[in-house]
Amino acid sequence: MGETKVGVSPHPGRLLTPREGSSVRGVEDHPRPEDYQPRLTWWSHAWRMLVMLLVSGIVWIGVAEEQTEARFVLDVAAGLPAFVLVFYRRRWPVPVAVATAALGAVSTFAAGPATLAAVSVATRRRWSQVLAVGVLNVVSAQTVYQVQPPTTDDPEWLTVGTNVLFVAAFMAWGMYIGSRRELLWTLRSRAERAEAEQELRVRQARGNERARIAREMHDVLAHRISQISMHAGALSFREDLTAEQMRESAGVIQQKAHEALTDLRGVLGVLRDDGSGSAETEVPQPTYADLQALVADAREEGLNVELVDGLAAQAGSVPDTVGRTLYRIVQEGITNARKHAPGSLLTVRVSGSVDDGIDVELRNPIGFGPAAAPGAGLGLIGLTERAQLAGGRLEHRREGDHFVLRAWIPWSA
Repeated sequence: MGETKVGVSPHPGRLLTPREGSSVRGVEDHPRPEDYQPRLTWWSHAWRMLVMLLVSGIVWIGVAEEQTEARFVLDVAAGLPAFVLVFYRRRWPVPVAVATAALGAVSTFAAGPATLAAVSVATRRRWSQVLAVGVLNVVSAQTVYQVQPPTTDDPEWLTVGTNVLFVAAFMAWGMYIGSRRELLWTLRSRAERAEAEQELRVRQARGNERARIAREMHDVLAHRISQISMHAGALSFREDLTAEQMRESAGVIQQKAHEALTDLRGVLGVLRDDGSGSAETEVPQPTYADLQALVADAREEGLNVELVDGLAAQAGSVPDTVGRTLYRIVQEGITNARKHAPGSLLTVRVSGSVDDGIDVELRNPIGFGPAAAPGAGLGLIGLTERAQLAGGRLEHRREGDHFVLRAWIPWSA
């Protein structure tokens, strides 16, 4: 009786009881009686036993004066099996209720177990079972008074009415107990489900924030570090530089390193922001207006970039969030071309309108030999996520001897 089943818990390392396991299925599912029945402890068994003995004693007192010694022994002998059967009422509720009611028809000592078994059936709140067991207990009560007539001379209708009222009362009490248990189970399940969903939302929010930070750090730092790598690589094989040129190149490397540190502080400042938004305002994020400066900076560093901008006439109406996504896509394309195809022509085409959204295409020849700087492909993964978060899409492929990256971003992202 009262076996404990376990389920998958939203809290790792903890097993679920039937009530908790059911909440994982969803509170919309109608619970089974086994789900909301409380686990029986030694005290639960003890007070139920006392109540059964009390009920049996009250019924027995009504026939005690007319009962012979032999009849008393038979009464107790027939009642003892009922006390044993009632412990299995949760496993076989209806059969146990029927059996104890049948024993109650010949034994007053079986009245207590029959009452408890009937109440247990009533807690399940299945009308067909409640009515059947209730009628059976009324018949059983009438039968026992026919087998062992009481000492009082009450009229038949009063005895029948008393039995019907008593049976109806404890069956209604059982239904109330079952209803209250189910209500508590539902409230507990909803609370546990809300807690699990809140924990899931927090976990997802943390994961999304980590992914956002990773994208920002990659998009910002990869571009700066690729610039440093390019200038440092030039110093490694240029033997014809004068001391002045060496100092100039070292100064450029130092400048790019400072810019990388500044960008890094901006990203980390967002992490440390206390909610005032000051970190974001101190480090303005790039938008479409910064695209020309990005291309010009790449040209100054020796990269051959051709920009075909079809949005120049609508520059003032490009939303900042859309412009930022467009900027990051072009920035990553420049970084990849610098690493994997240095010296080749990178063509950037931007076009679109308010109705059609923004299309951007980056095309460059596939380089030969090892890349100028190592890459893990995380930039393209981050760009794909960034485009999808903006409601757009991004794809990249090899077309002949060219690498092509295309993206579409809705204007109102």
